Amino acid sequence: MTAPIAVRDVAAAAGALLVLGTVVSVVGTVIVPRKSGSRLTRLVASVVNRIFALIVWPVASYRWRDRIMAGQGAVILLGQLAVWLGSFYVGYALLIWPVTRSAILDTAAMAGLITVTLQIAYLPALYAAFNRRENEITLLNSRAGSPSWGPELLARTHYALGSGTSALATLPDFYNEWERWAADITESHVTYLPLVWFRSPSYEASWVTSLLAVLDSAALYLSLCPQAAPAVPARLCLRSGLLCFSEVARSMGIKVPAEPAPDAVISLTYAEFLDAVGRLREVNFPIERQPQAAWPHFVGWRVNYEQAAYAIAAAIDAVPALWSGPRRHPVEPMPPLRPRPGVPFP
Repeated sequence: MTAPIAVRDVAAAAGALLVLGTVVSVVGTVIVPRKSGSRLTRLVASVVNRIFALIVWPVASYRWRDRIMAGQGAVILLGQLAVWLGSFYVGYALLIWPVTRSAILDTAAMAGLITVTLQIAYLPALYAAFNRRENEITLLNSRAGSPSWGPELLARTHYALGSGTSALATLPDFYNEWERWAADITESHVTYLPLVWFRSPSYEASWVTSLLAVLDSAALYLSLCPQAAPAVPARLCLRSGLLCFSEVARSMGIKVPAEPAPDAVISLTYAEFLDAVGRLREVNFPIERQPQAAWPHFVGWRVNYEQAAYAIAAAIDAVPALWSGPRRHPVEPMPPLRPRPGVPFP
């Protein structure tokens, strides 16, 4: 039975809207250098994430879950491409239904080719941003342990490979570098959202826990050593880092407040904070303020970024480092790996 002309006209209009929406999604995702409002790409990411969550749910070992989820970012990219091409196919099929015209057919033929070409051109930008991200994470491992932990960063920097000379004077430049690194992550991961799910080569590393460790070290240093801590570089690093976590979380569809509530608290406990102080005392870190007095100051810093950081870490199932929050799959936090006694690192 032949469909009425009116029905085919409605179908053509729907096809035109589908094609237009797909064009907007492709352009916004791979061409426009800013956050894309494409619901289509966010839907693809959400579906892929749910599929991977179901696949890894029965896997108890984090190391094996990390291996499985290493392909998550690539599957999101392939899923985006498949949805774009499928949308063009359906949209143009509806457009052609009422009347076949060469212009429409030519445009339909070119749409898929252009989309694939743009996706290929899109990959170098993704992997360039990924390489910039991972270089700094690799360098951080010697300072903050693996998995990275904020108090470990301070302890190792002061211990300085057992040289007897503290390297705390290097922290101002270090925090300046990570201020820029966090700004780069904000720009690249908000613009190219699949990067959020690109995992580090090592299962013990993650961009989320690395940034969290740097921010915790700055907050801890400012709280325990208000005179010696590099106030400006540390504060700027904290500001850049909390903006990074907040912007990336919102791009992922995670609701986080723009500013913490006046009565907001943190999930980290005072007992865990005392464990960190104990680690610093192992290497005779020059603490100026007693833990009980420093705790409210530390809470005041951490409350700004903890919620967003924990939400992202849970969403991507980042390595369960110390002080990085719960995961979807219950798992014990992993302390940073330290060499045996007698080796330069304590």
